[in-house]
Amino acid sequence: MKITPLDIQQMVFQVKLRGYDREEVNRFLEEIAQTVEYLNRDNATLRDRIMTLEQQVSDLKRTEATLSTTLISAQSLAEDVKRSAQRDAELIVKEAELKASELFRQARIELGNTQRDLSVLQKQRLLTVERMRATLHTFERMLDVEASEAYQDHGVMHEEKLEGESSPTR
Repeated sequence: MKITPLDIQQMVFQVKLRGYDREEVNRFLEEIAQTVEYLNRDNATLRDRIMTLEQQVSDLKRTEATLSTTLISAQSLAEDVKRSAQRDAELIVKEAELKASELFRQARIELGNTQRDLSVLQKQRLLTVERMRATLHTFERMLDVEASEAYQDHGVMHEEKLEGESSPTR
């Protein structure tokens, strides 16, 4: 049975001979009633505070669970992003290596073509130089022949002139 402050205040004791002093008992009961009333209010206040704190603890536990889940998700996402970035980096490196390999292959092909072109040009140069030498040699012989004929023609003309000078006296 729960005793309230009102129960204490309304409590009436039987009076017997040589019993307790009524005023003293009433004062004591009044003090007890006030104390119980204070304790009941304090108890109610503490219960309200406990309920509030329990609600806060419950909210904090939910928040903690949410944060924990979020943290795990963030870590997982970070790992996924890291793996994805690593794959992307590897793919970029492989693409760069393939491009470099292709550029190197094309450069070798171009070098080979350039070397062939250079060889052809060198052969054409040598052939042109030989043709020019042959042409110069031909012109030199033609000049020699021309000079020889001119010398002979000059000698013949000189003889004819000499003969012509000697003929009128005949």
